[in-house]
Amino acid sequence: MPRFPGRTADVAANLTSPVLGRPLCANGTPWILYLFEECVDNVWEYWSVVIGLISMFCFLLSTLPQVYEAYRNGKVEEAMSFGFLLFLFSGDLSSLIGCVLTSQLPIQIVTVVFYIFTDLLLISQFLYYKIKNNSSKKRPTLKWLCFLWCGASTVALLILPKFITDNNTSANTQSASNSVEISGYACGYLASIFYLSSRFPQLYKNFKRQSTEGTSYMLFALAMMGNGTYGLSVIVVLPALAGSKQTFILKHLAWLIGSLGVLLLDFFVTAQFVIYRKNRSTITSKKMNVPEVEPLLCEEEELSTF
Repeated sequence: MPRFPGRTADVAANLTSPVLGRPLCANGTPWILYLFEECVDNVWEYWSVVIGLISMFCFLLSTLPQVYEAYRNGKVEEAMSFGFLLFLFSGDLSSLIGCVLTSQLPIQIVTVVFYIFTDLLLISQFLYYKIKNNSSKKRPTLKWLCFLWCGASTVALLILPKFITDNNTSANTQSASNSVEISGYACGYLASIFYLSSRFPQLYKNFKRQSTEGTSYMLFALAMMGNGTYGLSVIVVLPALAGSKQTFILKHLAWLIGSLGVLLLDFFVTAQFVIYRKNRSTITSKKMNVPEVEPLLCEEEELSTF
């Protein structure tokens, strides 16, 4: 699940050098040039950027419904797979390393740092409720430790983007070696493997429980929207490419494999939500029918005593 579009590898090709006093990217869209340093002067590239932003926005919101569901239910350790959370965090961490090594834009680094923050929030929730629910004694210090951990993580992650972007700026003045760039794209493939692996523990957890209760479907629905729009943002730009389309696809192949692969697996998660919801409604209807029989049995027992 590539949680951010890796588009900056093609920025240099889209920017034109000023000739005879002509301004840089004269016909480009100003707000895209300001945010992404990318010269977009045709409708295909424009919609590619817009769809990519929609994808980024979906991923930004995807974990928030699960945070609320865990807070409301209080039994997140029974519903969520820790392997799912761990692989998700590993994927985002690999993406951050890939961002740094391939000199991605500051907005992308800030975004992936936010993803890591939400991952840590989900993991902290999971561990908090697991310790709390498995402990027979009330531990007031546990809540304060959780607050301190979240606060320290927030401060660290607020400082991290500034530190990384400053280092990137100084590193960009030097000639980047091919080995560093290759390592960055290797991290992209590693992140895709982690994202793909994240779904299998959750699929198994749901199958073992025969239930999806305690997990928010919006987490997976927004992830599906994010992965689908990301793939579309890459495909839409193809007609406008002046260079080799094959080279462009190869540069984005790691993120495409992750996005489309996870999108496919999330269809299986969706099927589990549908199937196990029917099972839950059947069990609920059976429970609702039990009280209607009990009063009749009680009356018969009272009559037999007389």
